[in-house]
Amino acid sequence: MMNVLVTGAAGFIGYHVSKRLLEQGDRVWGVDNLNDYYAVSLKEARLARIANQAGFVFRKLDLSDRQETVRLFAEQPFDYVINLAAQAGVRYSLKNPHAYVDSNLVGFVNVLEGCRHHNVKHLVYASSSSVYGSNRNLPFSVVQSVDHPISLYAATKKANELMAHTYSHLYGLPTTGLRFFTVYGPWGRPDMACFLFTQAIIEDRPIDVYNYGKMRRDFTYIDDIVEGVVRVMTHIPQSDPTYSPESPSPETSSAPYRVYNIGNHRSVELNYFIELLEKGLGKKARKNLLPLQPGDVEQTYADIDALARDVGFAPHTPIEVGIERFLAWYREYYAV
Repeated sequence: MMNVLVTGAAGFIGYHVSKRLLEQGDRVWGVDNLNDYYAVSLKEARLARIANQAGFVFRKLDLSDRQETVRLFAEQPFDYVINLAAQAGVRYSLKNPHAYVDSNLVGFVNVLEGCRHHNVKHLVYASSSSVYGSNRNLPFSVVQSVDHPISLYAATKKANELMAHTYSHLYGLPTTGLRFFTVYGPWGRPDMACFLFTQAIIEDRPIDVYNYGKMRRDFTYIDDIVEGVVRVMTHIPQSDPTYSPESPSPETSSAPYRVYNIGNHRSVELNYFIELLEKGLGKKARKNLLPLQPGDVEQTYADIDALARDVGFAPHTPIEVGIERFLAWYREYYAV
C-alpha cells in the first residue's frame, strides 16, 4: 500500500487516476480547490463516486495558498505525489492570465517545496502537448526543443518542466513530466471539444469549428492516460550516465528527471472527429466554420517511443471506440 497525494482530484484526469489507485489498494489523499472554471456540480459528482471508498481522504485546498500547502505536507507523509491541479485551457489564458500564474506557477512551486522538504520518492506532474507550440516537425518528440510556446498556458507548462528540473538538480528530487495529448472520455471537461460538440449537436445548436475543421489532434482516451500515469509513478527516474553537457538532450538529464509524451500516436482531423459524434448521436452537426484562433496549433501528433521503452506501455484505444464510450456515459449521466 502506497500513500499518494493526487492534486486536482476532482478534475477529469485526477478523478480517474484517484479511482485507479484506490482500486489497486493504495491510499489516496485528494486535494482540489473546486473552482468554478466549469460546473462545480460535475466535480462534486466525480468526488461522490470515490468519497466513500476505503483509503480515500479529500481536502479542499488551493495550492497557491502557501501556508495551507505547507500544512498539508507536514500533516501527512506521502510516498508519491501526482500533480494534476492546474488552470487548464488555451483560450481562457487569453482572458484571465493571472489564474494561470496563481495555479500553474505559484501552486506548482509550493508542491515542489513540499516534496523537497518531506522526502517524496517521486513527483509526477502534468505537462501538455501545447509546449510544442507551432512546431511543424511531426510527430512531436521529447528530444525536440520546446522553447517557443504560443499561449500563456503552454508557457506555464514549459515553466513547470524547467522548475521541476531545477529541483531534481539541486535537491535530488525525482520528477517526471507528462505531456498529455488532447484527453477525452467519460467524465471529461465541459470546455473540451468532445463535450461541447456533443451537447450542441443534441440541442441542435451550431458548433464553432476552427481552422475550418482541418485541425488535427492526437486524441488520447482517458484509460490510456491513467495507465501511463500509474506506470510512470513507480518508475522513478535516475541520473542518466550517458547525458552529455556538450550535446544535451531535452529528453534526459544528469539529474533524476524525465519527460514523456502520452498520446495515441495517431493524428485525427477534427472533421472526422465530428463525423464520429454525428454517427454516434444519429444527428448532423450545424457547423460554424472559423479560421484558426490565436494560441491554437494546427496539428498535434505524439512520438511515444520513450514512454514505451521505459515503462512498457503505449496508448492504443482507437478514437472510434473512445467516442462510443464517451457518448454512452454522456447519455447515462445527462439522461439523454
